[in-house]
Amino acid sequence: MNTPPPSFTVHVPDAELEPEPLDPAQVVAGDPQVSGKVLWESEDGRQVRGIWQITPGTVTDTEADELFVVVSGRATVEVEGGATLEVGPGDLAVLREGDRTRWTVHETLRKAYQITLP
Repeated sequence: MNTPPPSFTVHVPDAELEPEPLDPAQVVAGDPQVSGKVLWESEDGRQVRGIWQITPGTVTDTEADELFVVVSGRATVEVEGGATLEVGPGDLAVLREGDRTRWTVHETLRKAYQITLP
């Protein structure tokens, strides 16, 4: 049984992030750079909460079950066979596990997220 996560607060716009590798096969255009910080992960690794950032460019991805809120920046997220999401500061978005997406990042985007893995 998982222990409930501790209560905490983080000022997302100023949080220090660590560089994360981006598979070159995912890059469609530009030279996007990714960084992030895991704030909490469940004992079984199935739930993750954190902050993620990407600089301008276009990348593809296969998504996990994710809820996120954009803190800064702007992007167009095209879901293969589904909706095109225009996201910016204050927007909450939900992506479904297995969604194949194409992210066109117009302005460096920072988001706070929760991912649930199967």
